[in-house]
Amino acid sequence: MSSTGKLHGCRVLVIEDEYFLANDIEEALKSHGARIIGPYAELEAACRRAEQDHFDVAVVDVNLRNKKAWPVADELVRQGIPFIFCTGYNATVIPERFADVSVWQKPIDVLKIVEDIELLCRMEHDDGRR
Repeated sequence: MSSTGKLHGCRVLVIEDEYFLANDIEEALKSHGARIIGPYAELEAACRRAEQDHFDVAVVDVNLRNKKAWPVADELVRQGIPFIFCTGYNATVIPERFADVSVWQKPIDVLKIVEDIELLCRMEHDDGRR
């Protein structure tokens, strides 16, 4: 498969309140074939979207305009939707219940995130959720 299509058909929810980072993540994922839902910068809007479950994986910023994104993460766990965290904080701020979630420290390498999202999408599609 070509590098431009490794995420073909993967629907990715992007929750990030830093405009330029959200844009970089969106563009990197799109360039590899992903369909982007979002980005969402407000916790309430992100929660409403997460409840709709029309995506395969998610990228979740831990802090959305001074509100922790734990309600979104809890909803994703409830639905069995894989996701990664992005944060400028130390990983120790992540509650223990999310111990199995990958944590990307800002500043991030968006091309490395593409690889992580590709693995999550592949696992999601192999599980037959699609």
